[in-house]
This record gives sequence, C-alpha cells and structure tokens, in this order.
Amino acid sequence: KLPTMKMLLLLVALLSVALLASAAPPTCYSRVLSLSKEITESFKELQTSKTVDSCVEMLPRLYLDIHNYCVLAKLRDFVAYPGCDRVVEVNELKEKARSLYTILISYCRRDLVFLTDDCNALEIPISLPIEHS
Repeated sequence: KLPTMKMLLLLVALLSVALLASAAPPTCYSRVLSLSKEITESFKELQTSKTVDSCVEMLPRLYLDIHNYCVLAKLRDFVAYPGCDRVVEVNELKEKARSLYTILISYCRRDLVFLTDDCNALEIPISLPIEHS
C-alpha cells in the first residue's frame, strides 16, 4: 500500500509542476521581446503589401532590437511620424509601437539591460547567414 501511495503523490507532484510551468505569466522581458518581433514582422508585411497606400514607403524603418538603447528613440520617431494617418494598418502598428514604448519605459524599466546604443544598427537589420545544404 505504501509504494502505491508514493507513486500517487509523485504523479500529483509532477502534474502540479507541469501545470504551474505552463501557466506562468510572461516576464517583462519575454513580453517586450515577443511584441518587438510582432511589430517588426508586421512592418515587413506592410512594406511588402501591394494593397497599401504609397505613403508606407516613406515611413521610418522599423527594425527593433530591444537590447539596443536607441530602440526608444526609434519607437518615438515612428509613433510621431505625421504621414499615413489614413492607413488603418499604419495606425494599428503605431498603437503597438506606443504600447511597446510604454512597457519599456514604465513597467520593464528596471528589468531590461541595454547591451548597445548603436543607432545605425537599427537602420539596417542584420540578416542571418544563409545555410548551404
């Protein structure tokens, strides 16, 4: 009877740990990282879309690296850009950028470490090397 009880307790403990691990709230860092990737991808899609207004070509580049201190200025510039207010996708992107900026300067201010302040690195994204098979 004792080994069965130990096995049952072990099973309950393992299930509890698994449930807690999957239900853990996102950290500030993980939220900022995922939102910056989402914004960067949305911007790329917007740039390549055929149906969007021509003003999109004039928007400031929006490659984001949350480890670069210049990302704050990049977000401010993008949100403040006066053009394309009539394009819904741009307004949605600006709203996401505004949210990311707020999270960076308010909620995550003490949790993030900027590794660089190279503003030029945010102008030309580093492309990943192409792997040859």
